[in-house]
Amino acid sequence: MAAAAKSAATAPSVRLPLEQNGGTWPSGHVQGIAVDTEGGYIYYSFTNLLAKYDFSGRLVGTLVGWTGHLGDLDFNPADGKVYGSLEYKEDEAFYIAVIDAKRIDRVGIEASGTEILRTVYLPEVVKDYTADMDGDQKLDKNAAGTRDHRYGCSGIDGIGFGPAFGRADGPRYLTVAYGIYGDTARADNDHQVLLQYDIGDWAKYVRSLTEGEPHRSGPTAPRGKYFVHTGNTSYGVQNLSYDETLQRWFMGVYRGKKKSFPNYQLFAVEARTQPVMGDLVGVPSAGGDGWEQGQRLELADDGLKDPATGVRGWNQKSDVGFQPMGRGLFYLSASSGNKGAQTSDLTLMRWTGDAQQPLVPVKEEGMP
Repeated sequence: MAAAAKSAATAPSVRLPLEQNGGTWPSGHVQGIAVDTEGGYIYYSFTNLLAKYDFSGRLVGTLVGWTGHLGDLDFNPADGKVYGSLEYKEDEAFYIAVIDAKRIDRVGIEASGTEILRTVYLPEVVKDYTADMDGDQKLDKNAAGTRDHRYGCSGIDGIGFGPAFGRADGPRYLTVAYGIYGDTARADNDHQVLLQYDIGDWAKYVRSLTEGEPHRSGPTAPRGKYFVHTGNTSYGVQNLSYDETLQRWFMGVYRGKKKSFPNYQLFAVEARTQPVMGDLVGVPSAGGDGWEQGQRLELADDGLKDPATGVRGWNQKSDVGFQPMGRGLFYLSASSGNKGAQTSDLTLMRWTGDAQQPLVPVKEEGMP
């Protein structure tokens, strides 16, 4: 069965910090955050380091010791674990990291020496990443200026738990978003690609991470595969999250570069928007006749609207940590620092509904 539903909107009323600093680390820039409201912890992904803080700002511990790219995070209250996207492009291995977060209790825990970090392989992602789209019988690996990689797939990044697309109730599923190359010279990379998984039977797939011998244990196919036409972005959905209060999915991206699109930084899909089979405009069908067909999700009828394309969204930076907290509150991460000395500054924000400025910082007197 899928992860049990637990609404942040009805979670116990805890005192959320208005701000927090995620420390300074000799790592890549912050990729995403996860929040355990009941436990009172915030987790930060710094590519090859995971930092755990409590709500008072005390560093509880860190997890280190992998060479892959740990991306966006989400906390699953059904099992108390942190889930994250983990990439090994050179090995053509893309995983969901399943992190036993309660065992992170000191600084410098080596992931390889424990069972704290385990992984599940995603064959569907590998299939699209390794697709020989130009027919030359070889894969142009991690390269943006190539016709290979179906839908422009560069791997995975955004990850979040939420309901099945088309409804706001029922079981919660793990949803992961593709990274997509920001190639302005191709037209088949203008959709965000979302895979939804039922993790109820993942105990049979999960394995320890051995970087020297990447395992291939994972579900053959996702529960569903969905497409959102936003226009091309620079590396797809960086942060994916579901908000129980607004009942919508949010997608934070690095701004795209195609001049024919508005290149917003934040997009949304209403939970109850029904997937509809239709044309994936720009993606040629396998037979070369018209466009490929896929389960399409329309963007929420909110925010700014580009008159030329109909694309809707917000010019709101939300690509290195975006976490709904319920009750109209969100944590927003901002990255800073030099190479090898990266930090994250977290701010509690309130949703305004304003197309120009959808989020504003929460003041002490405005706390619920």
